[in-house]
Amino acid sequence: MKKHLIAAAVTSIVLLVFAYLCLLIMPRLPEAMLEDYFSPAFVNDENRNLFYFVQPVVLAFALSWFWTRFKESFAGNWAMKGLELGVVYVLVASLPAMILLFSAINVSAATVGTWLLYSFAQATIAGEISARIDP
Repeated sequence: MKKHLIAAAVTSIVLLVFAYLCLLIMPRLPEAMLEDYFSPAFVNDENRNLFYFVQPVVLAFALSWFWTRFKESFAGNWAMKGLELGVVYVLVASLPAMILLFSAINVSAATVGTWLLYSFAQATIAGEISARIDP
């Protein structure tokens, strides 16, 4: 249990830094993609901005729990285990949610693709950290 909590805490910090770095990179995205973020489909409420930084912490603890339950199912070294966790997370959780979002919100497929890539990167990072701390 101690390794699980340590992995979750370390992952939380790393994912928070990753989220911040992604915010810095976002203005460099193609202009068509940036226009999606300024459309009325997105709520521009400063009171909700904190949720962008809460999500990585919640995800870190959820994936750390998942890792503790299913780590024997992943094969290979820590990097391969992390990649496999990223793929599993995208297929089981992110892709179905992104299909719903794409059908409900007026955004481009490219924007949804960046969200899938972001969720894959988050889960891969979480998996690699968990595989290193709690093999």
